[in-house]
Amino acid sequence: MKLKQLVYLFIVSGILLSCSEEKKETEFSHFVEQFADVKVLRYKIPGFEELTLKEKQLVFYLNQAGLAGRDIMWDQNYKHNLVIREALENINLNYTGDKTTDDYKAFKVYLKRVWFSNGIHHHYSNDKLKPEFSRSYFENELLKKSNTSLSPEVIEVLFNDADNKKVNKKEGVDNILSSAINFYGSDITDKEVADFYKTAYKGPEGMPIEAGLNSKLVRENGVLVEKVWKSGGMYGAAIDQIISWLEKAQGVAENEKQAKALGLLIEYYKTGSLDVWDQYCIAWATSTEGNIDWINGFIEVYNDPKGYRGSYETIVEIKDFDMSRKMTVLSDNAQWFEDNSPLDPSHKKDTVVGVSYKTVNVAGEAGDASPSTPIGVNLPNNNWIRQQHGSKSVSLGNITGAYNNAGGTGRLVEFAFNEEEIRLEKKYGQIADKLHTALHEVVGHASGIINEGIGQPKETLQNYASTMEEGRADLVGLYYLMDPKLQELGLTDNWEELGKAAYDGYIRNGLVTQLIRIELGNDLEEDHMVNRQWVSAWAFEQGKKDNVIEKVSKEYKTYFKINDYMKLREIFGRLLKEAQRIKSEGDFEAAKALVEGYGVKIDQELHKEVLERNKQFTSAPYSGFVNPVLTEVLDADKNVIDISVNQPKGFEEQMLFYSKNYGFLRPKNTTNIKL
Repeated sequence: MKLKQLVYLFIVSGILLSCSEEKKETEFSHFVEQFADVKVLRYKIPGFEELTLKEKQLVFYLNQAGLAGRDIMWDQNYKHNLVIREALENINLNYTGDKTTDDYKAFKVYLKRVWFSNGIHHHYSNDKLKPEFSRSYFENELLKKSNTSLSPEVIEVLFNDADNKKVNKKEGVDNILSSAINFYGSDITDKEVADFYKTAYKGPEGMPIEAGLNSKLVRENGVLVEKVWKSGGMYGAAIDQIISWLEKAQGVAENEKQAKALGLLIEYYKTGSLDVWDQYCIAWATSTEGNIDWINGFIEVYNDPKGYRGSYETIVEIKDFDMSRKMTVLSDNAQWFEDNSPLDPSHKKDTVVGVSYKTVNVAGEAGDASPSTPIGVNLPNNNWIRQQHGSKSVSLGNITGAYNNAGGTGRLVEFAFNEEEIRLEKKYGQIADKLHTALHEVVGHASGIINEGIGQPKETLQNYASTMEEGRADLVGLYYLMDPKLQELGLTDNWEELGKAAYDGYIRNGLVTQLIRIELGNDLEEDHMVNRQWVSAWAFEQGKKDNVIEKVSKEYKTYFKINDYMKLREIFGRLLKEAQRIKSEGDFEAAKALVEGYGVKIDQELHKEVLERNKQFTSAPYSGFVNPVLTEVLDADKNVIDISVNQPKGFEEQMLFYSKNYGFLRPKNTTNIKL
């Protein structure tokens, strides 16, 4: 499970709406550029210079392995993405026409949006990106004057309404047929997917594999078959490169457990076996020693409308020693949180196994983690492995720090109800965000059990599984953010004010400020945004009788003011109990009622007002990152003596560098492409 930047989850609402005064740095600028609705930042790698040469080499090899699979994510996102990217990049490099026109400037923005989203669909809303230049200009000017060829079918899709949604989880439609994601053949239906996995191999008894995680489901000769992503199979050219770098990484592993885990990851990529994937996940989850760690594989299933297939993702991590020591206290007390949660006793774990929490610093990202990155991750996702062998939870410290250093307080002042709410956010917002991330990942995703005989959530809750899980983990965090236990553990100096700041921020974001990312008239669709609204809207409705949360109009502006924080905590507790019951019992209808009833539809009048109020701010609502460039430093005898860290000059420079050096799935059906 990943916690995305407020773009993806609660934490960055505190950053985007900013809980601290704007910080100015003279030596290092986190800001790279801004275009459309996107702001591109950069991050440092604290602690890298303190690593040994062997540790630096491990980081370098893991980073190279991650980048080697970059094209996989592009192809997963949409079947024409790679050929479109090459054509757009060729235009960018070789166009000989007038580059000062508004049309060409619109083309540059479109190209950058496609780069940022790893394809032609918005990285967050899943809507197809619309070029703000005409088809005629594209064909008669850009293509011709750059000597670029692109098939009529692909040109058509750039400008028509076909494949408008990358992922469509709406009720009442065939979610597979109406999604452009390249996980299924174009003629595969919801029913066929469900029927296929009723009889597909599910792994040993009590140890189910993540069926479908690493394959595309297609029809061949009238029969459904899985095209497995492995060496010698689909994406084999890129996966062979990944394997090569992982083998180098295994040679400089910090210890035997790391080496074993890397060996199993290599075997998984070679065989495509999901049983081997489970062995790897166990080895990785129980390998907790060392200063370097990684995430690598087909991981999160948010992009699959049915929750089977994993998007390619890699993150290379260096331990943040100071913050990890501070946050270990939560994992050490995970059993207390489970025992004292408001869940039905039958849904609680008797023993919470192996929950570890670290703050790490990112050294490189690729695939689904870049340019738009998570800020926290809890893996592995397989429930039985988590229950029997534990999991790893990490917070990406330098990513969060970069957000903090790039923020301002303008939106906070605009959307907070009064000076007290602003004061609490400024004083406790950052620590509340950090603790909510930790509680969400360490306690939330690790809590609760599924009843015996009940299938996995992707089978029982289907298209509602992801948003229900994220909401459930959010609720665990919310319930404990207003608990004196946090002060007892030394995590805050004032649990009550910390809790108030957290509750204000969550309700403000869930009901109001996250709407700035949605076009007027659209529903909420992204799982994390949906979960924030159904949690907030359900709590608002439940508290109406006692005026727990009051909808206030002040100077013709709408606010949601919390009047009773402890009653709100009780409401969060009741909803947490129900969310866990739904997961434990596999209650699809209850999940549907909760998500569709509270999480999807937007109050259009409020939405219009929020967008109008937000017009005064120039800061883009979404942020992402360029990655530092790691390079081997050689002596006169070609021996590696160091690994250097350099910042790219800009976003475009890095995207072109990646395409040139890691384009291992470069399509064959384009001509005249000169990168």
